[in-house]
Amino acid sequence: MKVWIKLLIGTALGVCLGILLPENQNINDALDWLEQLVIRIGRYAVIPVLVFSLTIAVYELKQDKKFWSLIIKNFFLMIGLSIVIITAGVLLAFLFTRTRIENITITEAEKLLNVEGYITDIFPANMFQALVGDGVYLLPVFMLSIFFAIGLSYDKNFCKPVIALVDSLSRIFYHIASFFIELFGFLVIVLACFWTMRFREILQAGIFSNLMIVLSIITGILILGLLPLLLLFIKPKINPWMVLFASIGPAFAAFFSGDINFSLPLLMRHAKENLGSRRRGNTVSLTLFCIFCRAGSAMVSAVSLIVILKSYSSLGITTTDVISICASALLVSFMLARHPGDGAYTALTVLCLNYEDPIIRASYLHLKPMLFFLIAIGALLDVMLAAFANYALSHTSGLMDEKKPAHFI
Repeated sequence: MKVWIKLLIGTALGVCLGILLPENQNINDALDWLEQLVIRIGRYAVIPVLVFSLTIAVYELKQDKKFWSLIIKNFFLMIGLSIVIITAGVLLAFLFTRTRIENITITEAEKLLNVEGYITDIFPANMFQALVGDGVYLLPVFMLSIFFAIGLSYDKNFCKPVIALVDSLSRIFYHIASFFIELFGFLVIVLACFWTMRFREILQAGIFSNLMIVLSIITGILILGLLPLLLLFIKPKINPWMVLFASIGPAFAAFFSGDINFSLPLLMRHAKENLGSRRRGNTVSLTLFCIFCRAGSAMVSAVSLIVILKSYSSLGITTTDVISICASALLVSFMLARHPGDGAYTALTVLCLNYEDPIIRASYLHLKPMLFFLIAIGALLDVMLAAFANYALSHTSGLMDEKKPAHFI
């Protein structure tokens, strides 16, 4: 059975369970624990796959003299896509936002970003510490793989056995990750069930209906409209709907897990086996996008802030405010590498803390009941951005072997 069909069936079963199960604290606690276990299982093979696949990918790209050109293309595309997605989301928010959020609660706010620590942790005191982390922060792993690949390039004859070993380990751990991916149809039952139960609760409250509708409309416009148009602009005469169809599996995983690291192995497998993106291209591009390009999460935070300001600011929102929100969201989007599972909420926290008004500063705390929804939308957009960008980069870099939809996994 195809992976996306397994995920669709698992999602349907999970949603049905979430609707039928009674509201009970013991059930919620059990599902909360199961969700954490499922996320851990999904992340289980991420680090080994990345270490060896990135190493051999960087080595092969350097041999083909394509490494730096691909890196430069990635960063230019990240910046361009981030600007377009965040700006489009904020502008669309003004079109669809109508009502206010009420009953705000003011409590002490916290700063969640530690930029100095993030930079320091890129280079741990011991290089091998990058391999024994918690699987959350992937940038040290990326840097380790680059230096490992550079080391393999200095003497081909001397390093040939090691290169063969790294290539073999890359393929072995890819197949181990594929085994866990086959279990995702079962794992998503838990995720969809818990997501549905929380969604049911906030629907009953009715406070956040407008924000949920706004975010859903914007997400649909971006995924079904703007991303296909951007892909056609980057690479004309291709079928963007094929990319959408090929990315259904990662989209399900990202939405219900809310965790981009959980979705990364599935995204890599779909990029290779559905879209035909070669290992040396998709491993580098997808990893970079999952680390740095969190424009979807940043856009969700910016739209949420627009709704908050419309609700509680008596001065209105000026053009300067809009530019400031977009610029701040853009900057924060590149700093969420340590937050694969709560990117949208972390970004919203940082944006709110930029304001002096105590009500606005603490307003992100009022959105905690719909935290899971913000994170789900942000993760979905992040994964779809990575999928579309990788497809475009693989095409423009000559790292693509086209697959027919009939052969999709």
